[in-house]
Amino acid sequence: MFAALFIAIGLIAGLSISSRFDFQTTSLGQDTKISQDSIDMLTKTNKAMAEVVRAVKPAIVNISSTKTIKTQPMQNPFFNDPFFRNFFGNEFGNMNAPREYKQSGTGSGVIIDKNGTILTNNHVIKDADEIKVKLSDKREFKGKVVGTDPKTDIAVVKIEAANLPMLPIGDSDKLMVGETAIAIGNPFGLNQTVTSGIISATGRANVGIADYEDFIQTDAPINPGNSGGALVNVRGELIGINTAIFSTSGGYQGIGFAIPSNMAKAVMDTLVKNGKIIRGWLGVSIQPVTPELAKQFGLKEERGALVGDIVSDSPAEKAGMQKGDVIIAYEGKEVNEPSALRTIVANTTPGKEVSLTLLRDGREIKVKAVIAELTAEAAKQSADFENNLKGVHVQELTADVKNSLDLPKRVSGVVITDIDPGSPSEGVLAKGDVIVEVNKKQITSAKEYVAEVAKIKSGKSILLLIYRNGSTIYMTLS
Repeated sequence: MFAALFIAIGLIAGLSISSRFDFQTTSLGQDTKISQDSIDMLTKTNKAMAEVVRAVKPAIVNISSTKTIKTQPMQNPFFNDPFFRNFFGNEFGNMNAPREYKQSGTGSGVIIDKNGTILTNNHVIKDADEIKVKLSDKREFKGKVVGTDPKTDIAVVKIEAANLPMLPIGDSDKLMVGETAIAIGNPFGLNQTVTSGIISATGRANVGIADYEDFIQTDAPINPGNSGGALVNVRGELIGINTAIFSTSGGYQGIGFAIPSNMAKAVMDTLVKNGKIIRGWLGVSIQPVTPELAKQFGLKEERGALVGDIVSDSPAEKAGMQKGDVIIAYEGKEVNEPSALRTIVANTTPGKEVSLTLLRDGREIKVKAVIAELTAEAAKQSADFENNLKGVHVQELTADVKNSLDLPKRVSGVVITDIDPGSPSEGVLAKGDVIVEVNKKQITSAKEYVAEVAKIKSGKSILLLIYRNGSTIYMTLS
């Protein structure tokens, strides 16, 4: 309706201007010609794009989910009062009972094998009581969740079917900025919608969507409902799972994000094989290289991940890594920031030997480390707490660190080196804050900090004593 109105207004405006200025519109058509070579080239391009779309569309499905929402009852003591209930009736007593209602949502998914394994986003099927999968040929199946990983926003769903159309998985590590990308999904419930654009960027992190981020950015239009759909290349290969958009209006504004196919495949494989997520662990506390730190450590560039601490008996310690090392490459892949390294390590299979390139005292050296499994205890030492200090990275207050921060000798504790986007502490704590106490327990080392914070359960308030701007202050994270 709105599009038609827009076109109509354009036609009316055109007629009005033409009558006043008497443009010679026919001469434009006579003088301007399109060469046959141009027509042939564009026709081939159009045909090629249509072929790719025709090949991949059958493997894109619509996913609808239903979940039960429980509302809190109205707590009013009058409803339980016998006099009140006798006077007004017993129906008021029912207002104290919890109520339930069904909430529905829609998204997209990608069939990646002929027997009905489907990749989608975790947020598409999160807490669903019932999942329905609708294929391109209108058939509907009941979906069963194989496994989910909220930290990457990936989920694997299975339907009981055979000989289904499927998408081959491409190598997202080989993507180049500027190459063509095609997004297919079900935005606003409009099944099998196709949009195209280019790869705008790769390796996008610190977006605040998931814990482990290595997003592909694209300008192929993505809208609500595209979540879980496919981003494909010109070879018809899956290169990403469409996940989110950057928007101030709720609609498409030219920036969309997709989870790289290599990350999605790694998560899917471990979920299918092990029934749970298994991640790699190096055993280092890392932080960004700021201009000040680059100057302190004699670095020419502000790149890589600065090692602030090393966990005892970890792969990093066994490999001979040291505090103050700057990790600039992992398996030959350049490391520009800590979040990128964290994601790469997490996606590495435990037991694999990897090569790391370090900067140490102005020299470039290489070491080899055997990646271990990220256990619950190791996760706590890597700021992966399940409480309000989740995503807060800290470092020991060594003599060098104290000098660089110009801290008085009396100050002890751990200094905050980084705070992940989306952390409950974001906007409250800040880089450079020194945590002196946690719940009135004095902190003198990173080990004490980890031990104390690990005791705090999710949802519990945390009382901190912070040293900031020359004085100590109490803060509550609730």
